[in-house]
Amino acid sequence: MVGAALGLITLFPFGYWKKTHAIHHATSGNLDRRELGDVETLTLREYQALSWHRRLAYRFYRSAPALLVIGPAYQFLIKHRFPFDIPFSWKKEWASVLWNNLALVVAGTVLVRTIGWHPILLVHVPVVLIAGAVGIWLFYVQHQFEGAYWERQENWSADEAALHGSSFFDLPRWAHWLTGNIGYHHIHHLASKVPNYRLRECYESNALLQRAPRITFISSLRCARLKLWNEDAKRLIPFPRGTRREKLPAAA
Repeated sequence: MVGAALGLITLFPFGYWKKTHAIHHATSGNLDRRELGDVETLTLREYQALSWHRRLAYRFYRSAPALLVIGPAYQFLIKHRFPFDIPFSWKKEWASVLWNNLALVVAGTVLVRTIGWHPILLVHVPVVLIAGAVGIWLFYVQHQFEGAYWERQENWSADEAALHGSSFFDLPRWAHWLTGNIGYHHIHHLASKVPNYRLRECYESNALLQRAPRITFISSLRCARLKLWNEDAKRLIPFPRGTRREKLPAAA
């Protein structure tokens, strides 16, 4: 109920988000189950097998403007209103979307009639888009780093995906507080029922948890150049240079 109520402010239909986020937790790092709730990631071989126009589309999708500018607007204003990436048989999730849309229409109508549409466009929409860009970036760098974890189904492990495929985003303490300690993302994936205010304590209590891939704000900026998963080298790499089909890099 709290999640559904907060969805009126965050523009998130809570039931839809809960389901897709659970799928993300259950499939993160699994090359054979790249489904919902994640940034689409192709392998080097898959990318090289694409036609030129599909390569161009993937390059655009993985570009910073698409992820941080177009992405938040699409995610909050369009996709969450009409999530056609889920089947209609998911009745509870579709109900949460429809109720969220209805609540937003009612709230929006009341706001327009009381304060006008200018303040809504000038205040709420920019806040949503800026917060959305920050949120997408936080989520992006917590799974898209050079030594991330991706495996085929037969070798995939949920624990390995949590500990090695989710980063520890080492932020200043005030930034951890502001973001609900989401920087301890590997612990969140390992045990999602740990409340956010216990994540730091959990991290400091176990040396194994402190070995997770560590990323700082500065080092996170370098993650933006990583676009493809090299299955041989088992690491994320930038796009190959040139237009010809390059040979696969040798494993490290």
